[in-house]
Amino acid sequence: MSQTNVLLQLSNVEQRYRSGQRTFTAVENVNFTMTEGEFVALLGPSGCGKSTLLRIITGLQKPSEGRVLYRDQPLQGVNPHATIVFQTFALFPWFSVLENVEIALKARGLPASVRIPRAMELLDRVGLDGFESAYPRELSGGMRQKVGFARAMAVEPELLCLDEPFSALDVLSAESLRNDLIELWIEGKIPTKAILMITHNIEEAIMLAGRIVVMDKGPGRIVADLPVDLPYPRQRNTAAFTALVDRVYGILAGQTQAEHLELGTAPGEPGTTRMLPQVSIGDLTGLLEHLAGLARGHADIYLLPERLGIDSDEVLRLIEAAELLGFVHVAQGDVALTPLGDTFADASILARKNIFAVRIRRLPIFKWLMAMLRASEGRSLEWDVVRTALELEFPPDEAERQLDAIVDWGRYAEVLAYDDSRALITLEPEAGVLEKQGL
Repeated sequence: MSQTNVLLQLSNVEQRYRSGQRTFTAVENVNFTMTEGEFVALLGPSGCGKSTLLRIITGLQKPSEGRVLYRDQPLQGVNPHATIVFQTFALFPWFSVLENVEIALKARGLPASVRIPRAMELLDRVGLDGFESAYPRELSGGMRQKVGFARAMAVEPELLCLDEPFSALDVLSAESLRNDLIELWIEGKIPTKAILMITHNIEEAIMLAGRIVVMDKGPGRIVADLPVDLPYPRQRNTAAFTALVDRVYGILAGQTQAEHLELGTAPGEPGTTRMLPQVSIGDLTGLLEHLAGLARGHADIYLLPERLGIDSDEVLRLIEAAELLGFVHVAQGDVALTPLGDTFADASILARKNIFAVRIRRLPIFKWLMAMLRASEGRSLEWDVVRTALELEFPPDEAERQLDAIVDWGRYAEVLAYDDSRALITLEPEAGVLEKQGL
């Protein structure tokens, strides 16, 4: 690899945030290189730091530690050679389609005699010729995103960054726009040296990118760097495509570990406090029922998004929750019901609640909260008090999400009660009875 072809280098990059007396690490020890001609997908679950890395790469954010080089020079401030297409279109509603593209050139000081022809040419490239006088409100989501692509390309960036560019679109619009993008890329109709796409959609990454950099969370870090040696146009139903999808799911899902590693530690104790995945109890139950209907309660994880009608990120969260509760076992990209998970799936509504109650009481974060509630007056605590305590372990936004999940799981299991009018969390009397029975 010629050094002159290297566009971007990240060396030992870390991003930390302070909240009160605590420091939280968003991304840790990231090393990453991009060269001219590459289409790279930065893939990982929500909360793994993908967007943080994108802001660092584009110079919108300075890392706490490490070096960011562009063309072998330290990046100072906003990267003038990179531009971003966001998932939310980010168009000016009071401007026409042409004006939305033209404004990127106007900001560079180009005269109208240059701006207008270039903007018209780009609109033609993305298939919007004839819509130049329309306003964003008149366009479909896919067409609005095409305007975003045209505007990003107008300044002819060396590095085109895509931040979940298809996630706000319906399925058909997203698929159409992906096909348009890859056609423009492989035919050299995009005035850019490389593309970096942020996504949590595994199949999307494999359909588009020539290389996939896989991230995991807690804190965000790179766990794999995989070439995608598949010819364009790529077909989902080929054995090679399926094998790569299965491999990536296996990397992200990991494998079930010993219980003390799976459960982690309680807030305030040495070690890592395991976060509760943000999932619906109904969806979790649906996953277990689906597995129970399969031979041996076993499935390839990569098949589940299509079967369940949900995206890969949601499938991985559901599996993580089921694994944490001891309902499934994960290994080599496969998930299988445990005997307990099979019992849960086959149980009555009340029996499921009892099983769930017993299982969540094993989790250190629940043990921690229930101990605080037992020690409090009236076995109750205000929401803000618990959230503040959690903020010693998690960033404020995550502390709020964790408390939402704890209360949701606890209410389903009839272990916790919550009074919204007083923002009060209470330990249910039944929980006390279970404790005395040793359940």
